[in-house]
Amino acid sequence: MRIATWNVNSLTARLQHVLDWLTANPVDVLCLQELKLSDDKFPLEVLRSAGYEAAVFGQKTYNGVAILSLEPARNVVKNIDGFTDEHSRVISTTLDTPSGELRVVNGYFVNGQAPGTEKFTYKMRWLEALRDWLRQELVVHPNLVLLGDFNIAPEDRDSFDPVGLAETIHHTTEERNHFKDLLKLGLTDSFRLFEQPEKSYSWWDYRMLGYQKNRGLRIDHILVSEPLVPRVKGCVIDRVPRKWEKPSDHAPVILELAP
Repeated sequence: MRIATWNVNSLTARLQHVLDWLTANPVDVLCLQELKLSDDKFPLEVLRSAGYEAAVFGQKTYNGVAILSLEPARNVVKNIDGFTDEHSRVISTTLDTPSGELRVVNGYFVNGQAPGTEKFTYKMRWLEALRDWLRQELVVHPNLVLLGDFNIAPEDRDSFDPVGLAETIHHTTEERNHFKDLLKLGLTDSFRLFEQPEKSYSWWDYRMLGYQKNRGLRIDHILVSEPLVPRVKGCVIDRVPRKWEKPSDHAPVILELAP
């Protein structure tokens, strides 16, 4: 089973990219972030023609998340239970697989702008609520995958300039501690289960030749619960779509699970 996450930075602008990528990479599940469209504008029939059903939580102009799957999803939950939020940031579904139920939680984590701002405070509150909610979710759904654009570079090796960017957004001690708190729930960073090339990133700024100079960050992650760890056979970043014309600034990340 192959599960992928991709911040497409506007599905309207990148729909053909998604279709082309799925043709070359027929994953079982693709989680999208930053749809930047409302539910009524979601291209459901086009994606069905490509073989995928979709659970969608859109928002006009900003945010928006969706889970595409070969099999229909059930028990769809939008946003963090118990946390009031006007933004469409989280969607969760249960998928029936040959190995049993799998809970998929797809998140577009808060960016946070900069330490000391109201948006950073919101990010801290949001991350706390996510952790507390996931603690309960893991009891109900022991086979769980949390994935998406986390907007956190968890370690220095996940940043092209860890010294120059120390304690700036995505690199702060507070954000990294929240990432560690997610791991303490019993989640594992699947990418780090394997030896990976140095300077492996999933996002590059459009400006200053960010991709060409590999000035990137690894902020797109796939975390798996303890029962799933023995089944993880690989986790890779696919940089190919970042080379396409008018690409998203993020690259897909793909997890492979054994049956």
